[in-house]
Amino acid sequence: MKQILQYLFNHQTLTQAEAKSILTEISQGKFNETEVTAFITVFLMRSITLEELEGFRAALLQLAKPIDLGTTDLVDIVGTGGDGKNTFNISTLASFIVAGTGQKVAKQGNYGASTISGSSNVLEELGYVFKNNETDLKSDLEKGNICFLHAPLFHPALKSVGPLRKSLGLKTFFNLLGPLVNPVRPDFTMIGVANLEIARVYQYLLQKENAEFMLVHALDGYDEISLTGDSKIFDKNGETIYSAQDLGFKNIAPESIFGGNTKEEAAQIFKNILEGKGTEEQNSVALANAALALENTRKYGDYKTCLEMAKDSLESGKANQSLRSIVND
Repeated sequence: MKQILQYLFNHQTLTQAEAKSILTEISQGKFNETEVTAFITVFLMRSITLEELEGFRAALLQLAKPIDLGTTDLVDIVGTGGDGKNTFNISTLASFIVAGTGQKVAKQGNYGASTISGSSNVLEELGYVFKNNETDLKSDLEKGNICFLHAPLFHPALKSVGPLRKSLGLKTFFNLLGPLVNPVRPDFTMIGVANLEIARVYQYLLQKENAEFMLVHALDGYDEISLTGDSKIFDKNGETIYSAQDLGFKNIAPESIFGGNTKEEAAQIFKNILEGKGTEEQNSVALANAALALENTRKYGDYKTCLEMAKDSLESGKANQSLRSIVND
């Protein structure tokens, strides 16, 4: 590792093969915590390259526990995290709204490393028990149109660096990898990114695969559609800027989508919204993200149609039923 670190400290970058090899060795426990911390720190001081991201991703996917749910006609809505905004769990909530429309969702998530409550935190707080096998995941998918994959159960590398990431409390390149390594490999992915530079890297990578993807970035720094200002949306055909009004809503204040100060508060906010007790601003943000995820499948028509589907899911209680059907009360 010393040679690798010296090479990187000299402002060099890794090839795809080198990145894959190093992350594989990290997951196998070949380096001590100090060495791994130093390695991660390099990527806190400079941007990751496309080749490095591809190599790290290839390592995680090769090492991942394979999962076959019998279909890839699935949606994942996920953010890189690390935007420092401490919003409620918007992408996870949007996932249940999408599931409530009948579109099946395979959502991957993790505990918050640089935030108070990640998707795994909030679902665990609400009584969800993580599953690590195809039978249970298929059962959830059948019951609630959604299954949740707690990333450390499927990615040994993520499990091995989990405590380190938590102790650092900073956004690392693992935040960037998470949205790209869902082991189910769903056909449709909507990824929230916290800055435009990373959005471009993602766009290059996913365009090379001809994937059906949507990248969303709020121009004031959120890794989701926040409605606090304009948003830029990328797909394989290009990029477009949308205002809150373009998406059928009005602009909202940042404090109206605050996620709480504790995991318990985050879970209560999440529960309130699904139960129809959310504020207009909370509902609007969740619905906008859900509608775009539905539109990204190219299955349900234009954005306006998808927004109506999302509203029906939330207002009728179908989204909440999706959660209730997979949670052990």
